[in-house]
Parts: sequence; structure tokens; C-alpha cells
Amino acid sequence: MKHLLAVNRETLAKQAALLRLTAASLADSFKTGSFRSLFRGQGIEFSGVREYLRGDDVRAIDWNVTARMGKPYVKLFEEERELQIFIVVDRSFSMFSGTGRRTRYRTAAEAAALVAMAAEINASSIGAVFFDGEIQFSCAPESGRKRTMLLLARLDEVDGYGVSGSALRSALTGAGKLLKKRSLVFVFSDFRTVGWITSLASLAQKNDVVAVRIVDEIDNELPEIGTVPFIDSETTVRLVLPSSSSAFRNAWRDDNRRRFLHWQESCVRHGAVPLALSTDDEVVRVLSHFFSYKGRTQ
Repeated sequence: MKHLLAVNRETLAKQAALLRLTAASLADSFKTGSFRSLFRGQGIEFSGVREYLRGDDVRAIDWNVTARMGKPYVKLFEEERELQIFIVVDRSFSMFSGTGRRTRYRTAAEAAALVAMAAEINASSIGAVFFDGEIQFSCAPESGRKRTMLLLARLDEVDGYGVSGSALRSALTGAGKLLKKRSLVFVFSDFRTVGWITSLASLAQKNDVVAVRIVDEIDNELPEIGTVPFIDSETTVRLVLPSSSSAFRNAWRDDNRRRFLHWQESCVRHGAVPLALSTDDEVVRVLSHFFSYKGRTQ
């Protein structure tokens, strides 16, 4: 059992203080609803209908009720008062790579820990699904310190370096089944697999989804160091990469760029908000800036 987040006590204390401070700021964003601007005005619940009045938005007309009653009725909505949060965390083989200050998994784990702490500060319920080649752990949303500590402990415990393959599609589908009300869902993954788009789209139909892609500098620039032993992140097949070849390095960069753009466009098309988080980034600053910036643009 490896504890990937473990560091010396002095460093841990400093990180914990910074996490609490940023988590408090993030919790304020959750509480005020500033993040709602990310999701095209979603985050409201249906509360009933009433007869149409002159000046009402015709887009709010409930055509089913109108047909049944013989006169126009409009839908009424109210803002959700209680925010529910959910995290989906990728622990597959590819997440344990990284040339930055952290591996992709540790980057994801730190971000997920921050969200969990913010949920506790905000008295929000939080649930999770962790996966590698299969679902490792899942829990329905629940509030309180006990739930936060459970998730932090689970994030910190890793057996080996992930199972080959990726159950991202199953994790997204499973998250949807666990959520009984609209939730703010964070998906932390490198998205280096296929077959997840339909499940993401389905999840985003009923929830506010932030798709956090964990990236690394090697995605953009393969170092020129001759032949490089390489293990395919999902199949574990061993390969040799000719990094001294400029043509190969260019193809590597172009392929990764294509994958990134496909992920980004797929998220936007299906109602999820894409966010890239690098293994070299200061996680707390990126998340804080992301939400504060989006909040100012609403």
C-alpha cells in the first residue's frame, strides 16, 4: 500500500493550511452559486406551474399542461438551495506517469482532496467513484467530517500503479446512477481511453459536470534522448520510441494535440465544462482562479 500524498510533517502542515484557505474560497464560490455561470443557467429546480400571464417568456410554456388544461401554463423554477458534489477519480495505469512535479494521479488526488474539503466547509454532501481498469470504490453523497476523512484516506491509498485498461465509461455511468438530484460533478482523468463520450453526455444532461483533464509536458514535447523504452499506459504493451527522430516527435505532438482538442470539443458539445490541469500546476491556484474567473463573467 503506497501513500502517494504523504510528505514530511512541516510540508504537510503548510499544504493543509493552504488547502483549507483555498477550500474556504472554493466553498464560497459553491455557496454563492457563482459557478452556475459555467452551466448555461442551470442549477435550478422545477417547482410547479401557473397560468401564463402577459409578458411571460414563451419559452417557459409547459406544452403538456397547456394541452391538458386548454389554456397556456408556464413552468416555475427556483434556485437549488443545497449543493451536492461528486468526484470521479481515474487511478488507471496511465495516471501514474508524469514528468512534472507530480504524477498525473497525485495531481488529480490533490485537486479531489481540495474539492472534498470545500464540500465539508460548505456543509454539502459529497460522493465519489474511483476506478482503474474496474470500479475500485464508490459511495453515494453524504455530508460531514467522517465522509471527508474517508475520501481523503481513499485518495491517499494506492495499491501498485493501477490496473491496465480504464473503466471511465463505467465510472461515469455509475456516478449517474448514484446521483438522485442535480449535482456538481468533477471528473479527474487523463481521458486517454475511448467510449466515454456517451456516458459523459448522459451525466451532463442531469448534472453540472467539470471535466478536468490531467496533462503533462511530455504530451506536447517528447524529449530528444534517443530510443526510449515505453509502456502503453492502458494495454501495458512494451514499445521503443525513436525520440531522436524529429518526424516522430512532431507526430507525437500532433497526435496528442488532436486528442486534446477532441476531448475539449466533446465536452463543450455535450454540456460539460473542460478544464486542463498540468502536473506542474499549483492545483489550489488553478481551481481557485478557474472558479473566481468564471464567477466574474456571469
